[in-house]
Amino acid sequence: MMLEPVESLPPFRSGDVGIRIATEAWEVVAYRRLRRRVFCDEQRLFLGDDHDAIDARAMVLVAAGRIAGVLDDVIGGVRLWEDSPGSWWGGRLVVHAAHRGTAGIASRLVRLAVATACARGARSFRATVQTSNVALFERLGWSIVEHVAVRGAPHALMAAALARSGGAAS
Repeated sequence: MMLEPVESLPPFRSGDVGIRIATEAWEVVAYRRLRRRVFCDEQRLFLGDDHDAIDARAMVLVAAGRIAGVLDDVIGGVRLWEDSPGSWWGGRLVVHAAHRGTAGIASRLVRLAVATACARGARSFRATVQTSNVALFERLGWSIVEHVAVRGAPHALMAAALARSGGAAS
């Protein structure tokens, strides 16, 4: 029996999505494939691929749909890395178009990224955020450090309020 591709399935309910650190190679591959779909094909921020040197050292968090309790396909993700001792960054937050706004996937990924970095000694956590997503990050307690352009597109450099970020999302 062949499973339908994610594009043809209805959006998952919150109980059908698992958010976690990617532990399997297929999860990282699926996250990178989703990034290419969104950042290259949909938004045209990159030509062909958005892979960079950070991918080699970044930790990947994924949102994956569950079928019968088993993770099935990646529908969202984010990467995070320590730039220098205690200074953490997040980037390439992505959610499949069919699942944006459902189950709070982006919020849950961001909260887990911050909690994961804090558990590893983060004293700061920053990200460059597309301006269309600034309100989401502000609701999560982040603040704008400065407005910047990334690949010609307007972004905001934002910092998490680490004192407000408690607990991991799941």
